[in-house]
Amino acid sequence: MNAPLRDKSYFDTRATKEMAQHLRSKPRTMQETMAYACRILAMTEQEAGLAGQISVRSERPGAYWTLRFGLGFDEATPDDFIEVDRDLNTLTGAGMPNPATRFHLWVYDARPDVNSIIHTHSPWASALAAARQPLVIAQMDMTPLHNDCAFLGEWPGVPIADQEGVIISEALGSKRAIILAHHGYLTAGKTCEEATYLSVYLERAARMQIRAQAFGPLTPVDDALASEAHDYLLKPSIVNATFSYWARQTHGVPPLPAA
Repeated sequence: MNAPLRDKSYFDTRATKEMAQHLRSKPRTMQETMAYACRILAMTEQEAGLAGQISVRSERPGAYWTLRFGLGFDEATPDDFIEVDRDLNTLTGAGMPNPATRFHLWVYDARPDVNSIIHTHSPWASALAAARQPLVIAQMDMTPLHNDCAFLGEWPGVPIADQEGVIISEALGSKRAIILAHHGYLTAGKTCEEATYLSVYLERAARMQIRAQAFGPLTPVDDALASEAHDYLLKPSIVNATFSYWARQTHGVPPLPAA
């Protein structure tokens, strides 16, 4: 006799509990996590010279950590991150920040829930940006961005001044990602791991969208199902375990500390 069908919530609750138990991340310093994030972005072919940026909110009010200017993502080590203030003066470490990280300040001011920002000119997301196309959530692996990817239809110019920060932060609103027309994209996460996870999946989603369009118009995933998948795939245990897997694939950064 067949067993009665159990509600999906039963399996969700059970999986969430087991993932919290078995998918525990090994400890890393903030600088090690940022270095791994940079290497993951490079590994996923998201570098564009020195145009990309990464930052993490500092415990010091009005300050953040970022990769010192002049290095590519593939070169980053834990010693290459500097802490800067609101005027981009270096507080900790040696070197200067990318001047274009100024707009990060406006996102941090507007979004107390955001603790890390990634911005790149990755090939596929930049192709959507060049075509001025918002993201269409048409497949399961795109759903971490469902109702969470804004679109800025006009380019405000190189974001080295305050006005660009105002425009970008307002366009982002309460979402965790945004495609910037004629430019690239930004992800804003509760953690550096989450911002990186969203970055990788946004670039994959853009690639999938462009390839799928060759077969005709895209059909968005059902809203309720996409919302369910969004919340499931953004569980911290999944995000952190995925980040750790990607980190193990990178090279040239000190290995993860022992648990």
